[in-house]
Amino acid sequence: MQRWGQLPSWGRKPLPSFPGWLPMMGPAVVWIALAAGSGELIWWPRLVAKYGEGFLFLLIPATLLQWPLTYAIGRYTLATGESIWQGFIRLNRWFALVLWAMMTVQFFWLGGWVAAGSSGLAHLLDFPQGWDQRAKVLFWSWLTIGVLFPTLLLSPRAYRFVEGLMWVISAVTFAGLLMACLHPAVVRHLPSFLKGITVPHFPPFAPLPRAWDPKDASGLLTSLIFAGLGGFFMLFYSYWVREKGAGMAHYFGHITSPITGKPEHIPLAGYLPADEPEAPHRWRQWRRYLLMDSGIAIIGNIVTTLMTCLLAYALLYPKGLVPQGWELVVHQMRFFETIAGEWGRVLFALIAVAFLSDTWLTSLDAVSRTHTDFLLSFFPAARRYHPRVWYYTIAIALTVVSVVTMHWGNPEQLIQRTALIGFFGMLLFGGAVLWLNYVWLPRFMPLCLAPTRWGALAVAIAWGTYLVLAVIYGWLLMNGQ
Repeated sequence: MQRWGQLPSWGRKPLPSFPGWLPMMGPAVVWIALAAGSGELIWWPRLVAKYGEGFLFLLIPATLLQWPLTYAIGRYTLATGESIWQGFIRLNRWFALVLWAMMTVQFFWLGGWVAAGSSGLAHLLDFPQGWDQRAKVLFWSWLTIGVLFPTLLLSPRAYRFVEGLMWVISAVTFAGLLMACLHPAVVRHLPSFLKGITVPHFPPFAPLPRAWDPKDASGLLTSLIFAGLGGFFMLFYSYWVREKGAGMAHYFGHITSPITGKPEHIPLAGYLPADEPEAPHRWRQWRRYLLMDSGIAIIGNIVTTLMTCLLAYALLYPKGLVPQGWELVVHQMRFFETIAGEWGRVLFALIAVAFLSDTWLTSLDAVSRTHTDFLLSFFPAARRYHPRVWYYTIAIALTVVSVVTMHWGNPEQLIQRTALIGFFGMLLFGGAVLWLNYVWLPRFMPLCLAPTRWGALAVAIAWGTYLVLAVIYGWLLMNGQ
């Protein structure tokens, strides 16, 4: 009988052939769309609006730092078909339990993204009239959740429609940002902006354009963590790769598949690649795919974030307009005002609420998958019920939690809490991902599929950098006191 917190042993099956790039497109797009709801629309534009080019040179390194970790997270799923959380359980079940508890707390504050997106709409429409900004933001947040949640709960097809709509919104946003960046009022700031990307502009290299506010330590850390998809959000990549059927995940179905068969017959443990002559060639193709897919997500985030930062530098920073509190995306409406006047403000408000609400919806889906996977893997008794039952039960519970916690602070405070908990989670799982992929797993893999030292070095550098950031963050907090 399976013991509590343990997983069955692996079997072995042939490593599937790589089906081609077009059928495997998807995880990077989901990554980019989800990341747009944090660093791109909120945190980096806010940092630039307040401190100009002061911290701008950190943007590209902070985003690239996520690449090795993201690749390694996907690599475990590629090699075993299991989620990264199942890997943590195999590594040490008590460590996995503590990490799961941290993740659970982090996503108590998911409603902050809905409230952030609603802030622009509430300010623009001024409805309900007579209500203050906080009340209006909460009203539009309730309404947004009331519209979006049934698409996830009642109809998978409707949810796929929302995802398709996000493709359209992403294209419109990219085109709008590009056009706004080409406006003469923005282009004239480009030389100093480009210099800020490459040259440090904070002490001891140079004085900050504006005096440092110690209260911004958490905001700076949030910007560095969400310069892409940081914290526990990063682990979602494992599930997107698995849902796509990449590598050994080819042998698994989907959590939200229709309820058929008995729950105890649901496959739990993954499969390791069999030692076959074709395995090395196929593994190289899969690794190349994973490297490119994660790279597309990272580079896509860099490009779009740089555009929003340029607009903040040109349009907000000179006027001292800093997004904050219950107006976290209000000032960003000026980005499209340069190209379409009042209609541009309306368009950006709609895009902001769509992107940030989709961040909540996509996160709700991913967190529900993660909890379902962990419960089934860690607690054998949970397998009495089909994964689909657990998935929708958890999704309902998380929605209730989102609605309640939206009232516990403004969007800025809620998202910062998420970032801080996620950051300390990264300090733990960063080392676990390194050990899991490059020390522990190779003992069970065919020798011809052994990992390279370069991959281990890249993950070690990324993890070490986050440890240094933790020290700097602590110093900034103590210095602020």
